[in-house]
Amino acid sequence: MNIQEHIAVIKDFPRKGVVFKDISPIFLHPKAFKELIGELAQKIRPLGATKIFAAEARGFLFGAPLSIELGIPLVLVRKKGKLPRKTAEVSYDLEYGTDTLCVHTDDVSPDDKILIFDDILATGGTAGAMCRLAENLGASVCACAFIMELSFLNGRGKLAGKKVISMRIE
Repeated sequence: MNIQEHIAVIKDFPRKGVVFKDISPIFLHPKAFKELIGELAQKIRPLGATKIFAAEARGFLFGAPLSIELGIPLVLVRKKGKLPRKTAEVSYDLEYGTDTLCVHTDDVSPDDKILIFDDILATGGTAGAMCRLAENLGASVCACAFIMELSFLNGRGKLAGKKVISMRIE
């Protein structure tokens, strides 16, 4: 499929000089969305993932149908304070400050092979933090997958040693 047909380009958002790539228009085209999930599943299935870590919020929107397509559980990775049971957490650097991601500790076991999933690989901070979160719980990371990768931000650098799958690289 040509995912480019479903990417809106917005100049000067969220601030002047930034060119924002919005992948949400694909949700307006159910057939294309379904095809994208099928193609992504086809690339991931051979890796033998036992669970998917998906980052809020757009990661959930793609991660849920991907989980169904692959027949494996989806683990929600959320911001601090959003999960009600016992959590593990990891903090990571943002452009201006830090953030913290959490998962329920009972959602992950040491024999899990985790697929890290998010909609876009930009600087790699979120995906790198999710890798550390999975590994801190004793699980292994089989790959990191994204709908789109902004290669000029070198997010792969923060994922050194990890298999990276991107449906579109810009």
